[in-house]
Amino acid sequence: MLPFEEAGARRWARTPTELPAILCALGCLISIWLVAQARAGTPSEAPSVIPSSLPRIGTVDERFQSYNIEMVEITGGQFWKPYRSQPDTRPMPASRPGSDTPPRTDSNLFQYRSPLDLTQGRLRKLAAALAPAYLRVSGTWANSTTFSDSDDVSSAPSAGFNGVLTRQQWRSVVDFAQSVDARIVTSFAISAGSRDAAGVWQQDQADRLVRFTHSIGSKIAAAEFMNEPDLAAIGGAPAGYDTAAYQRDFKIFEMFLRQTSPETLILGPGTIGQTALASDLFAATGSDLDAVSYHHYGALSARCGGHHTPEAALSEDWLGGADRAVAFYRDLRDRLTPGKPIWLTETAEAACGGNPWAVSFLDTFRYLDQLGRLAKAGVQVVMHNTLAASDYGLLDERTLEPRPNYWGALLWRQLMGTTVLDAGLPIRRGLHVYAHCQRDKSGGVTLLVINTERDAPHALMLSTASALYTLDAVNPLDARVRMNGTTLALGAGDTLPSIQGAPTPAGAVTFAQATISFVVIPEAANNACR
Repeated sequence: MLPFEEAGARRWARTPTELPAILCALGCLISIWLVAQARAGTPSEAPSVIPSSLPRIGTVDERFQSYNIEMVEITGGQFWKPYRSQPDTRPMPASRPGSDTPPRTDSNLFQYRSPLDLTQGRLRKLAAALAPAYLRVSGTWANSTTFSDSDDVSSAPSAGFNGVLTRQQWRSVVDFAQSVDARIVTSFAISAGSRDAAGVWQQDQADRLVRFTHSIGSKIAAAEFMNEPDLAAIGGAPAGYDTAAYQRDFKIFEMFLRQTSPETLILGPGTIGQTALASDLFAATGSDLDAVSYHHYGALSARCGGHHTPEAALSEDWLGGADRAVAFYRDLRDRLTPGKPIWLTETAEAACGGNPWAVSFLDTFRYLDQLGRLAKAGVQVVMHNTLAASDYGLLDERTLEPRPNYWGALLWRQLMGTTVLDAGLPIRRGLHVYAHCQRDKSGGVTLLVINTERDAPHALMLSTASALYTLDAVNPLDARVRMNGTTLALGAGDTLPSIQGAPTPAGAVTFAQATISFVVIPEAANNACR
């Protein structure tokens, strides 16, 4: 301890016996400060970024950031019960044959929900703010949902199905998608009701849905044959459904869709694992895919027996899971269907509805870090699960209030363009930096700077003036998030707040601990962004 620090401690000590304790406390604080400074580095030691010279490394689809609405949200039924759930006060329909919960799952994990009202003004306004996007209507429940020739929502599913999608419900999906500039992605029923006596998949159900979509002036932009064929046992497939059966059915599906809806992209395999089975199912699709699709969750949620904790939510191992998953499917793509684009068609914090902290700012680090990583890795589309259901929804399912991940998604949409740049800084412990051309600004650059340290700042040297949009929270587990110190919330009439950056001069820029910052550099003069 320095002499002036000891002198100060003597002034604060009221009695001689207090002095050792105060000296110890000051020493501890100084040690913590020195460690923090060592991690952050002095301004002269901070890594430099020269925005004008960042090279282009690729592009992403204009609908790169997209979302799911589960099929069961459209039809009504049992879905993952939120941890802070309240009883559904809307009337539950009369019981009908079969079960609308996935086979081999605990029904206590679910809660009934009425069909989602897609005409709600707040829902449409908030979804439109993320446009353009893809809207995927699928999920485990889609595997055993029949498309009805009737608009009667009370009709029971026919044998071999567990749910009913009416024409009016699908028409509401089409109307919603058109109103929010979203293109529809889906999958088809593959349960016993869609098969002949020999167990072979029949195209009747898919044909009815596709033709009805065309008849009301719309189309299906892309489709997977089924949801997660590597989890066939809980997905409604016949007992013993294996790779050979999948390969046989996929060939029928591919021929049907090419003939009936040639404009629809065929995605696959839509598997969730990084296993030998996932590899086999990928190979079973042959070279008939227009794009490779996969699903990724870093863990199971607590409701399904998972053990992921909030303490690990900012760890390099947890965040790096996105890289490991895409590397697995990219390797398969390179060997089996070289050059095909990769789509992540379902992802969130944890499977089975998400963990309790999926509603908090803590998960926004994963959400935005995943977008940054995958854009850099060449993934074309990332579809978050879900827009507004259970704990992993971008919106609260009861109030449709934006959660922290929604605000992160909105900033990405407004600030990050489709051209991906190399920031020149590899991911290191506590500091992740991604770079894109600025959206709608020729020559501009936007950096996404994520400080995952819980107790230390980081600094960058920037050669050009910028505007900072920094997200933080009083506590990372808070469900409210601030931007540049102001809590983000909807205004009167559900208006979105004005998003204004904080002017920042060229030079050393410090990023506080546990913050996410978009650094917008409109005068970067980057030729790759012109």
